[in-house]
Amino acid sequence: MLFQGLQNVRSFTIRHLLSAFLPPSGSISNAGIVRKRPSNLLYDVDETPPLLVRLGVSFQHVFLLSVGWLYAVVIVNSIGGTEAQAASIIRISMIAGGLATILQSTRGVLGSGYFCPLTSSLIFLPPSILAVQTGGYALLFGMVVTAGILLSLMSGVLERVRVLFPPEVTGLMVAMAGLQLIRLGCPRFVGYNGPGSVPELRAFVVGAVTLIVMVGATVWNKGKLHALPMLMGLSAGYILALGSGVLPWPQFVRELNEPWINFPHRAVSGLSFRFSLLAPFLIASLTAGLKMVGDLTLCQKINDSDWKRTDMKSASGGLLTSGLGTLFSGLSGGLAQTSVSSCIGLSLATGTTSRSLAIPTGIMIAALAFFPKLAAVLAAMPAPVVGAILIYSACFIVLGGMQLLTSRMLDSRRIFAVGISLLFGLSVDMAPELYRHVPEMVRPLFGSSTALATVLVVSLSLLFRLGIAKRVSFEVVPGDAMEKINSMMEEHGSAWGMRREVVIRAIQAVNETVNSALAFNPGLERVDITAEFDEFKLGADVIYAGVPIQLAESAPSVESLATDQGIALLSSFMIRQFADRVRIKAHKGTCRVELTFNH
Repeated sequence: MLFQGLQNVRSFTIRHLLSAFLPPSGSISNAGIVRKRPSNLLYDVDETPPLLVRLGVSFQHVFLLSVGWLYAVVIVNSIGGTEAQAASIIRISMIAGGLATILQSTRGVLGSGYFCPLTSSLIFLPPSILAVQTGGYALLFGMVVTAGILLSLMSGVLERVRVLFPPEVTGLMVAMAGLQLIRLGCPRFVGYNGPGSVPELRAFVVGAVTLIVMVGATVWNKGKLHALPMLMGLSAGYILALGSGVLPWPQFVRELNEPWINFPHRAVSGLSFRFSLLAPFLIASLTAGLKMVGDLTLCQKINDSDWKRTDMKSASGGLLTSGLGTLFSGLSGGLAQTSVSSCIGLSLATGTTSRSLAIPTGIMIAALAFFPKLAAVLAAMPAPVVGAILIYSACFIVLGGMQLLTSRMLDSRRIFAVGISLLFGLSVDMAPELYRHVPEMVRPLFGSSTALATVLVVSLSLLFRLGIAKRVSFEVVPGDAMEKINSMMEEHGSAWGMRREVVIRAIQAVNETVNSALAFNPGLERVDITAEFDEFKLGADVIYAGVPIQLAESAPSVESLATDQGIALLSSFMIRQFADRVRIKAHKGTCRVELTFNH
């Protein structure tokens, strides 16, 4: 046989012949965006669930968003503030988060076009505490306004700094957001309240039953209730908590001792700014912005089976929404607003990612600010129930981030960038005493595992890009052509962070091209290959001295495959099937076959 790649060709023949002539199934298009609908979704981003399902799913997201409002209590307690001041900050933040959630679902300059709710963020907790302790509420709100401006400015340059967001970076940021939920969820799950307390069996039982109900509804219920696992878990958790005394009935009644309607007001008037606090809020804004890109990347991936890379236009619009929501919140007397990874995990778990959820979710959040009695129900949520919800969401967030992280080939440089960032990020939660004495200015960087991991992975990714050539040339000779093509394309595909599917197609196409060149030029002793990658496409040129190859327009018959000529025809035909574009040029006895692969 003339062709060393014959075995590989035959194994791919039927599949690629079919895929060449059949249109992709499940493709949808909306506003110029083409997606392939994943089979695991009940309602994708462009579909509208029935009204009752929308309301039920939105109600579940509101419970997840309520975790972010607890940060206001921590901030107020850090200076010995009053419950009324905490309630004011929470209610203003609720209005800002509700409006931003609705705007996030729109497409254009403003909005990402996805359902990605926003609320107060743990990332901004350390700098916010520093601000309120330094200059009171006026300085806190002034620095929140500054953060809103920084996020808005960042959205304007997002598409120009695409290099900062390869899949391993966005994947790690999403995974870290899920891992951070462990610190919040596991202690609550067992009723552990910090030093001096011990886990309680009854709290563990409440948390375990809540988690089991949610998992069971997700795994074994395939009907419309599949979209409402958290609602079922919450119902079971509240009933069991009240019955077991984890949530004492008198305490629950006291929580509800609020007026039905009450208009929120600003805690204090005035805004102030200090340049010394710019660095902490800049670090927090950068981390929150990068995390939002990661969250929106996951939104894009779970809505498209053929997802390839982050849509920066969508991410930019989403980041601008976060910036304007934070700006409005600071001016009104609230906290910074960023995306909530656990909500994306819930969307993935329930198979419901519809952007139509944004309006009822946003309205519910904002409305709760005017109905304190309803908001008190959320405030009274038992800690084990909160823990179960966070653990449930973390499962999907962590695994979703890992899928993003491993969607591209990883060489040693990328492995070190991700590994070092992951380990030091986890050290913030596992060994916080290591960072107790860092300077106040950079404390926000070491106060959050997500913040430290994000800054490290972006910095190391840029550092390790040094020395990586985007263009490589090598030569092959008959006898070891296939082995050398495989090793070179694998090596540089990993260094460039390419998708494995594209590398495999490129290896097959280059092999077939070399084999065809040998068939048309029996005395050929050498073939030069040049490959170049620019994130959107891979170009591979096969150059040799001799006559041009002839590409077959149709597959050879089965009978002809028994001859060398038939195999030659099949080889030349398969080149077209593996490559997205093929151009053949001949000049003064030199032939160049240009292969292009969309990435």
